[in-house]
Amino acid sequence: MTDLFDKLQLNSNLMGQHADRAYGYYMFPRLEGEIGPHMRFRGREVLVWSLNNYLGLANHPEVRKTDAEAAAKYGLAYPMGARMMSGNSFILEEFERQLSEFVGKEDTVVVNYGYQGIMSAIDSILDRKDVVVYDSECHACIIDGLRMHIGKRFRFEHNDIESCEDRLQKATRIVEETGGAILVITEGVFGMLGDQGKLKEIVDLKKKYKFRLLVDDAHGFGTMGKTGAGVGEEQGVQDEIDIYFSTFAKSMASIGGFLSGPKKVIDFLRYNMRSQIFAKTLPMPLVIGNMKRLELMRKHPEYKDKLWEITHALQNGLRSKGFNIGVTNTPVTPVFMQGGVPEAGNLIVDLRENFGIFCSMVVYPVVPKDVILLRLIPTAAHSLEDVERTIHAFEAIKDKLMAGEYASRELANMAG
Repeated sequence: MTDLFDKLQLNSNLMGQHADRAYGYYMFPRLEGEIGPHMRFRGREVLVWSLNNYLGLANHPEVRKTDAEAAAKYGLAYPMGARMMSGNSFILEEFERQLSEFVGKEDTVVVNYGYQGIMSAIDSILDRKDVVVYDSECHACIIDGLRMHIGKRFRFEHNDIESCEDRLQKATRIVEETGGAILVITEGVFGMLGDQGKLKEIVDLKKKYKFRLLVDDAHGFGTMGKTGAGVGEEQGVQDEIDIYFSTFAKSMASIGGFLSGPKKVIDFLRYNMRSQIFAKTLPMPLVIGNMKRLELMRKHPEYKDKLWEITHALQNGLRSKGFNIGVTNTPVTPVFMQGGVPEAGNLIVDLRENFGIFCSMVVYPVVPKDVILLRLIPTAAHSLEDVERTIHAFEAIKDKLMAGEYASRELANMAG
């Protein structure tokens, strides 16, 4: 018999096995100072490309003022209790009305956290007779939601419509026998690769198959579409998205999330999402602060324009220097290089310590063993000078990587 805690140690994931030399640097790093492109890491200033602050709202003076005033007026306790019992408010209901108007849906329900909200929504709307068809690159929050589903689920190859249709055919045969229904789940923007989900093509499949479509648009909300209403607006199929989900953690640089759709569906979710029924409601300063962020998103399209100016400069600059940034067509900018975990670690140390640039490192098992993925998140707060400096630094580390200067048998010890 194995002790439970011994088993946890034995089954620690790859990164967890390096905790003694990685904590506080490669994983769980501590960025300090005002949120923005230039922060401090281990006592030194770094140029940061790792923050989901697309529109630069995190330290917008109006946002900071609104957050502070709301906190002073209400504190962090109000409203007290779960929303269904004692935690509702006119202000939160007005925020939901504004969100519905912005994304073009009949009704909206705000959730405390995007991750738990979408998990709970998936759990609520599906029963054992229903079948889910989902993209293989869907976010972990969706995968965790599907783990709670006791019915059938079929994964289709990423953005492969032929694969999606094949799974829909299988799902259709099953629900014709069980009397269940089909839910298709994909994303507006895939946060790792930066490509848009093929919403238009999936919507076209509704002509042949009966299903409902749920779209996670966490990275598309505020960044994509003419008004910033997301990838559905960008692709001209917003009306065909049955349930639209996003968070406030990306473009709004805040906390919380929301689900929008037909009123009868949203009302169902209000009364059945266990993560909301049995949890304290979103504190009032966050609600009011998020309303201010939404107002700024709507009133200042130039923030999104600036984001895209930086995005185009960064992505075009990297491509012109021969970097592989995959198939991204959104602000998310992945840079693919060849190397293993130790090489990736040494490269990151050089990038941070000698070039003063901080970006996220993604290695096996998220990507293949011989791939290093450096993910850059441009924002409206970055400058063209930041872009130029970063491209020069990436050229230098690429040359060093190819020359074998980062080769090592083990991850450099940077814990502390």
